[in-house]
Amino acid sequence: MKKIFISFALTVGLVAGVTTTVAAEEGGFQAAGNNIRDQASLQRGAKLFFNYCVGCHSLKYVRYSRMAEDLGLSEDEVMKNLNFTGAKFGDPVISHMPEDSGQQFFGKAPPDLSLEVRAKEQGPDWVFSYLNSFYVDPTRPVGWNNTVFPNASMPFPLWELQGIQTAVKKEGSDDVEKLELSQPGKLTPAQYQQAARDLTNFLEYASEPAALQRQRYGIWVLLFLAGFTFLAYLLKKEYWKDVH
Repeated sequence: MKKIFISFALTVGLVAGVTTTVAAEEGGFQAAGNNIRDQASLQRGAKLFFNYCVGCHSLKYVRYSRMAEDLGLSEDEVMKNLNFTGAKFGDPVISHMPEDSGQQFFGKAPPDLSLEVRAKEQGPDWVFSYLNSFYVDPTRPVGWNNTVFPNASMPFPLWELQGIQTAVKKEGSDDVEKLELSQPGKLTPAQYQQAARDLTNFLEYASEPAALQRQRYGIWVLLFLAGFTFLAYLLKKEYWKDVH
């Protein structure tokens, strides 16, 4: 029975993983493959967010104090390395860009990213693909475009890390066939993929910080249910031993 249960669990996990990857690829999205239980990845993602994104985007449903607790950081580490707005430790993460400035420069105020991952049907795959799909487009006001979100108003904040991509269009069409790295960045392609995955991981965490606790509690609940089931089975055998 134990072997059957383990085999069933592994099969379900493998099928779920393959299904998610295939769905992402068939929909034109790259599978993020991130893991919010990877604390080191979350810390790297937080560093990227606060160095490249918080200038325009807020996380108004995430507090510095809660983030420190979940990511294994001290108050001193957070306030010195991640807090660039002068906020208090218990304050939510709010961008220091005034709303009217965002509308002036980009045509609309940059959105809050607290629920960005949960708002997308494809979840982290959408965000990961978006971070990999910027290319130079002189026809756009900000000089950049994106194949996942065409005509996006946002300039590419990570271009120094990834480098500059240019679009190769289909013959006789304006449709983008593929993107080519025409100017390397500070990171190799593999390193940038990991950086984009870390940032996506952090944004997935930010969309539901309670998920980390929920998953930890879930393990104990499953262990309790397994123990209770075993005891119930022994009790059933004791009650029915004379009948059989």
